[in-house]
Amino acid sequence: MTCIHPTAIIESGADLDDTVQIGPYAVIRAHVRIGPHTIVGSHTIIEGYTTIGQHNQIGHLTALGGKPQDMKYAGEPTRLEIGDRNTIREFTTIHTGTLQNNGVTCIGDENWIMTYVHIAHDCQVGNHTIFSSNAQIAGHVSVGDWAILGGMSGVHQFVHIGEHSFLGGASVLVRDLPPYVMAAGEKAHPHGVNIEGLRRRGFTVDAISALRAAYRILYKNGLSLDEAKLKLRELAKQGTDGDAPVSVFLRFIESAKRGIVR
Repeated sequence: MTCIHPTAIIESGADLDDTVQIGPYAVIRAHVRIGPHTIVGSHTIIEGYTTIGQHNQIGHLTALGGKPQDMKYAGEPTRLEIGDRNTIREFTTIHTGTLQNNGVTCIGDENWIMTYVHIAHDCQVGNHTIFSSNAQIAGHVSVGDWAILGGMSGVHQFVHIGEHSFLGGASVLVRDLPPYVMAAGEKAHPHGVNIEGLRRRGFTVDAISALRAAYRILYKNGLSLDEAKLKLRELAKQGTDGDAPVSVFLRFIESAKRGIVR
């Protein structure tokens, strides 16, 4: 049977799996759906058209599915979708989407979201990311798989953060951060390839070597962006394990709409 503390409020219309656990004084509004083996801490509120998958750990005093902090929002039934096996710690806030995009804020699987994190409307977060305490991302931000955001970092709206990248603590990111790159600073600047992270995730020596070469082309060789793109296209055709990640790196740069950290 569902384990719901007697002080919790579950509104009519909420759909909870039988294995869900709800802590003291939590509030689950109508239209919320929560999947198997998810645990919701005390004093947490989950509202809006929010869907949460299975085996999630939701800490005390979190607020999920609240209305977007966007003055153009007019009460439309937009959504928040959270996948499986995420950890969302205390005082985190994640808001629903707006009609400016497709109306959905989306969190993938196996993310580690620490205390006081804010994920704004229309953000798209991949899988296996880490948001350190007090990391804040504005509306319409996308965060690729395995990216890490340091504590007290802030990200401007519409910025894209590439997969396997690393944003240092207390940094401000106002441009797109390419995959595999580390950046830090009051106005974030690049600081090399996230080599240790790539090793931990099984990237080969050839792949890491190719990404280091790609970084030098983009950041160290004094090339214009167009010149660097030409060199990167050549590097992505070497017939090694590095071809695929260099191609990912290049595609990100070519599609960046806010410009890249450089």
